[in-house]
Amino acid sequence: MSTAPADCSQSWCPDGACHGARLHSLLTPEARWLWEQLAALADRSGEPSLTAGTAMITAPHSAGQRAAVLGLIGTRILAPGQRSRIQLEKLTLRLRRHGARLTPGAVAAHAVGRPLGSALAERAREAARVAGLRRLRARLGEELPDHAPLRPSDEGWEELHRTGRVAKILQHPSPEDLLRTAAEVLRLLPPDGHVDRRVLAFQATGDPHGLDGGTPLAGLVLAEAAAAALTGPNMSPRAAWGRLGVDLDMVGGGLLTLGVHPCGWSVPGRHAFVLPPSALSEATWPGPDRGEDSWVFVTENPSVTTAALALPEDAPVRLLCTVGTPSALEIGVLARIADSGWRIAVRADFDHAGLQHVRAVLDAVPGARPWRMNAADYADSLHPSPFEPSALHCDQLGDTPWDPPLADAMRACGRPAYEEGLLGRLLSDLHQGYPPTDTRPTPGLQRRDGRRAD
Repeated sequence: MSTAPADCSQSWCPDGACHGARLHSLLTPEARWLWEQLAALADRSGEPSLTAGTAMITAPHSAGQRAAVLGLIGTRILAPGQRSRIQLEKLTLRLRRHGARLTPGAVAAHAVGRPLGSALAERAREAARVAGLRRLRARLGEELPDHAPLRPSDEGWEELHRTGRVAKILQHPSPEDLLRTAAEVLRLLPPDGHVDRRVLAFQATGDPHGLDGGTPLAGLVLAEAAAAALTGPNMSPRAAWGRLGVDLDMVGGGLLTLGVHPCGWSVPGRHAFVLPPSALSEATWPGPDRGEDSWVFVTENPSVTTAALALPEDAPVRLLCTVGTPSALEIGVLARIADSGWRIAVRADFDHAGLQHVRAVLDAVPGARPWRMNAADYADSLHPSPFEPSALHCDQLGDTPWDPPLADAMRACGRPAYEEGLLGRLLSDLHQGYPPTDTRPTPGLQRRDGRRAD
């Protein structure tokens, strides 16, 4: 608590109101509650002196604290927790006995050791900054060419505000420059065709990584696309950029393939290679030779592909690996492969991302079916004694309509399980060329508290 002398030079002391005042008897620990409540009122109202009007105060439970302000707020001791409205003009007159220019606000400022009313002033400054940014964004939008595929709107600004993007803009070291650069990105978006994201970033910012994932600029551009309803809330970054005509590394990523390749490709022997997005976007796929029982397996982890390289040369291995969550382009490729006559069997890790991966493929690919993705397979995949057990994001799991007990079992156990836990069985399926029929009963699993889940 501040006990500034009579010649106080604190910059936050309003108008030198404490000059010549005797503050020590007012700034006691027992009286601090009153000044803290008045300081909060000054912050809300933006009035630092508090010499007029009224203030609602709440009495503390300590009798000593209530008695300490008796001569200032009235002649009757308040009850614990009692709310009372005091006249600030009367409080000012009582304080003038301690200093000719004292005000309730001046004493409260000394008590809390800071200027009062700053919160309201800061909110006003922020509101003015936000209004200025909104005007700048609107002007930049008006200057975009007529063929621009994305033009910011007033409704879009409200959506940016609602989703917290405006607050992130304000946190940027130079919000105005961020808006100008985002507008330059929008100006350079191709009205037709596609552009590589690194090239677009270099053209707009001078840095090929200026639009990399996680940068404020990339976040703002994608937020503008979402606010304009050009992209959906659950769309992957690759798919969202694709809606804007921007390609993310068309020679990196893609599908790792073993025994499956597009029409016109010739691959020597048992050889795994990556089909990049540039190839996937244009590829056509040959149909199977053996009709309905011809399967293409889809997995998530490259370790399965690596292990499959050791299978006998005469095994009919047809395996695609998404190397993580598949993009919309890759899921579209799986649908085209299914359209050419292949049956698709898909699996992934037993975690929230893996389940989402499987759901997306089952929803989009005609005739696709899960591959060893039931509750029994989950139980068999669990490591018996993990060194550092991971926890599932159970609130993000969603449903498993192909095997409802699976999601229940995963929530009960609370641990993820991985494809490597079933590697021997997966290789056996790849060797024979078709997935098993899921006929095993759901086993009892260990819950997170160690009890049986069933």
